[in-house]
Amino acid sequence: MMRLNKFIAHYSTYSRREADRVIESGYVYVDGELQTNPATQVDERHVKVIVSGKKIVPSDQFTVIVYNKPKGELVTKSDPRGRRIIYNTLDNKFKHFIPVGRLDYATEGLLLLTDASRVANVLMTSSLERVYKVKIKGPVTEMMEQAMRKGLSLEDASAGAHELSDISAMDFAPFFAYQIIKNKEDYSTLKIAIGEGRNREVRRFFAHFDAEVVDLKRLSFGGIELNNLPTGKTRYLERSEYVHLREFLDTAAKEQKNKAPVKDRAAGEKSTERAEKIKPAAKKRTPSKSKAYKK
Repeated sequence: MMRLNKFIAHYSTYSRREADRVIESGYVYVDGELQTNPATQVDERHVKVIVSGKKIVPSDQFTVIVYNKPKGELVTKSDPRGRRIIYNTLDNKFKHFIPVGRLDYATEGLLLLTDASRVANVLMTSSLERVYKVKIKGPVTEMMEQAMRKGLSLEDASAGAHELSDISAMDFAPFFAYQIIKNKEDYSTLKIAIGEGRNREVRRFFAHFDAEVVDLKRLSFGGIELNNLPTGKTRYLERSEYVHLREFLDTAAKEQKNKAPVKDRAAGEKSTERAEKIKPAAKKRTPSKSKAYKK
């Protein structure tokens, strides 16, 4: 048995919030009867759910695409200020796809999108490696490296945050891995692997050390690589990427059923060749500088 809103979000392109709205607005019928309570329990194996005249068919089929987001696009469905959004660039056939997390307006690189909200939700809340290339003003200091290795807890992490953010305190987990590519007094470049990246985490981290992030690009997520995908273009996941993703989702579902924490680090170690390369640092949750990205 599962909640009606969860059933709709799990087996359709509706988010949980959207599912709540259509149920409460009277657009949902369960076994021929109108239901307006999102918490109604249904048997997913036998129930017949109709939403706005269309039957929801339980299925494990889903599609995931990689989008190389350019700078200057918002990851949102609409913007009241009329700024460019990702759906202005994406093909019409992807207009209903859900982004897996967000990249801010000035960040570019790999963004995953899917037509299954359950897949988006599991990936967004996982700790799979997110690998970024970062360019900062100024040098990489020993204090920065120590924080990357050991983590950081700030009561005031407002520097580097969005101007409208109401989040101030923030804990930064140890980086899974990092590599200093260039370390100069004017500008420095690093490659880092972290397990989250929400709420402008990378920008806030470096801003604490008075180092402004001038360029930020995500290169991979859970081992799914951007590679040479041109800016503003999309690609479907390859067969091997789908295989590893399904393995991770199956593991997550089983552990959720057993009410145990999702061992996404272990699942992430199987994700792709890139994940295997950074596995030693990730497994110990202690960073490695250049070995993590050695080719």
